[in-house]
Amino acid sequence: MPANAPSVVFIGGGPRAAGVLERMAANRDELFPGPLDLHVVEPYEPGSGRIWRYDQHPGLMLNSAAGDVTMFTDSSVACDGPAVDGPGLAGWAAGVLDGSITDVPDFPLAIREQLRALTGATFPTRQLHSQYLEWFFRRAVAKLGGTVTVHRTTAVAIERAGDFSSTTADDAGTHLVRLANGGTLRADVVVTALGHTDSQPDAASAAWSGFAARHGAFHAAPSYTTDVDYSALAPGQDVIVAGMGLAFVDLMVLLMEGRGGRFEETPDGGLRYRASGREPRLWAGSRRGVPYHSKISAALRGEAPGGLRFFTAAAVDALLGRHTELDFQDHLWPLIAKEAGYGYYRELFIGSPDRVGAGWPEFSGRFAELDWYSTGREELVAETVPDPALRLDLEALDRPFTGALFRGTAGVQEAVARYIEQDLALRDSPDHPETLALFVALLKVYMDLGRLVPAERLNARSQQTVHGWWHGFFSFVDSGPPPRRLREILALHRAGLLRFLGPGLRVTADEPTGEFVATSPQAGFTVRTAAFIEARLPATSVARSLNPVLASLHLSGLGSEQQLLTADGIHSTGKLLVSDRHELLDGHGRTGGRLFGVGPGTSGWGAGAFARPGTNAAPFRENDALARTVLGVAAELVSARTTSSRTSGQAVPAEPAAAGRA
Repeated sequence: MPANAPSVVFIGGGPRAAGVLERMAANRDELFPGPLDLHVVEPYEPGSGRIWRYDQHPGLMLNSAAGDVTMFTDSSVACDGPAVDGPGLAGWAAGVLDGSITDVPDFPLAIREQLRALTGATFPTRQLHSQYLEWFFRRAVAKLGGTVTVHRTTAVAIERAGDFSSTTADDAGTHLVRLANGGTLRADVVVTALGHTDSQPDAASAAWSGFAARHGAFHAAPSYTTDVDYSALAPGQDVIVAGMGLAFVDLMVLLMEGRGGRFEETPDGGLRYRASGREPRLWAGSRRGVPYHSKISAALRGEAPGGLRFFTAAAVDALLGRHTELDFQDHLWPLIAKEAGYGYYRELFIGSPDRVGAGWPEFSGRFAELDWYSTGREELVAETVPDPALRLDLEALDRPFTGALFRGTAGVQEAVARYIEQDLALRDSPDHPETLALFVALLKVYMDLGRLVPAERLNARSQQTVHGWWHGFFSFVDSGPPPRRLREILALHRAGLLRFLGPGLRVTADEPTGEFVATSPQAGFTVRTAAFIEARLPATSVARSLNPVLASLHLSGLGSEQQLLTADGIHSTGKLLVSDRHELLDGHGRTGGRLFGVGPGTSGWGAGAFARPGTNAAPFRENDALARTVLGVAAELVSARTTSSRTSGQAVPAEPAAAGRA
């Protein structure tokens, strides 16, 4: 490697790092065709990383169909770098089978069988997905021309190297990355791409863990579900579960099928659960009291939806012209709701004209002139959509049991089971494509929010709302499990191994009895057990992070948590604070010198690491922008070092024209 080749160290080698590497390869010819010294620090297999690694229970699945998964930045992505076509997960599987993709390992029999069975509508296992991600990583590395070194270890600290006040290019902004294996990497640029990391329990979880330890009970704090040891849970033991999202679905797999049970198809298209006798009994509840909405199997009947019509750059610019700061609920949400409603009703009117009382041109013309939260819009819908069940109510969608009171245990069980059955009828049949149109509209808004709305123009309350309520609502509606998982929930409920606690779940600890106590103000009954699981990922927290690099950044001051000043005080999002260029910022908003961060644990907008093809995916836009920034920094470093060498009279190392080219 030439002496003046800039060194770039990625801490974390999962799919997000792979995406940035692919973008660096795509942008090199334009921005920096010279040699690069690239390093990836990843203790798990690079490409898949911890979350998507092969070494997981084989029954765990993606919550996206294979046809909806790609790692490639296609022509829909609004970025400065070139689009690169490539196969999504389904296309990759087909290529492996027909021999057009050959750079893959000799797969185990189980993976080969999954490849043969896979279609675009299949929800693949995480084990299969890991192989696609690892292939993509290897492809990106190959495109970079053999300049990437992978270190299968953990980064434990980032330290400044040399004098940051120095004017020499070798000193200013250079860091040392300390590794758990005792090694050290000297880095001109550091990119943290850590994905989901663990944190020390918050005060409530720590108190529950202490309570469990004192009384010989069981408590599982928020964590990545597959990394928790549940062996202490006895067969038939009652277990309170807080959370009914994707972590709950994984927990259900591990504690049911993972203990030897199995599901059988029934003649009516449902499922029956055959217990092994080793399962515990789960009592599940959450704020909403219901699982996430299932993914959708319907196809649109009308024309494919175009671009956004109401939540647009022009609309946001008009708001910015009228307001110094924007409020999410007051200014943005009415536009988002109208956009979602437009997509939903467009498909309903065009795809199911027998269910409405007007033509789409008439409805859409009147709809466009009305605010979402207006009497006129409500009257228009009531007049033209005879069936109240087909009228879109976003508040009821978000909180389906608001105001409901149940008749004790039996009332809750009946209501939640009926809700799940209705959800399946709406989303896992060809009869309601309007649910897919709603899904698509919300997805487009979710991907465009960060592009259209400058984060610095949102008030602090709204930034909390975006990272909190908005992300949660989108996940609840658009990022739920495959329909089969909801059928499994119903089968486990019928088998008596899953019971519902209702909405507004509250869990307390009873010191005299040593029991956890679950109640719902709407349910009218109480459950007491010696086992409690918080089924969710740990909240992001740089200050409480168990990741040594994040802890190091916080301790040294090179990184900081995002702090928001609201009317009732300062609040932390827990996220690693980054600039709009993804530079790490300290507590005073200053950059730490060529340190960058990307991923779900940062304050950046883009969420996820892979996406649906053709959706202008926010993480792909971020990957491209960050890759171009890093390449620009590399070019500046080489220029500065070359100038410094000439000024000092030192020989300038020759730079082969083709060295390091993609």
